[in-house]
Amino acid sequence: MDVEERRELALLLRRLTVELDAVGQRFAELHGLGRTDVRAMVAIMDAARRGEALTAGALGRAVDLSSASVTALVDRLERAGHVHRVRDPADRRRVVLEMSESAMAAGGQFFGGLQRDLVAAMADHTDEELAVVRRFLERVTDVVVRHARSGG
Repeated sequence: MDVEERRELALLLRRLTVELDAVGQRFAELHGLGRTDVRAMVAIMDAARRGEALTAGALGRAVDLSSASVTALVDRLERAGHVHRVRDPADRRRVVLEMSESAMAAGGQFFGGLQRDLVAAMADHTDEELAVVRRFLERVTDVVVRHARSGG
């Protein structure tokens, strides 16, 4: 693949991110959420999927917000019924964040069809091909995160 074809691939990634952002924005608007609210909820869900408890401090690092901003964000999400603060079962002194059942249901209802369609789109690819795609997506995501955190 030459340099021009690689640039085209980067443009396809940009198109994908723009379209995924539009889907996320529709979900946010439907539920009266802001862009950062959705990012925070995804960070909390991703931590739960990894079996990790997410504190407010860790959430701030995940979405790149100051401590005061995270407090306001979590307060807003808690008032809306999307997030709960709970004591960490492993360390009762620590407070961690959990998604509410209603927020999980809303996300499943909205994004479930997309998830099924994405999995179906992978059906024609071998495990080896998907492993390459996975490594590629992990690497480009790391590049994007570093770029975003460095200020551009």
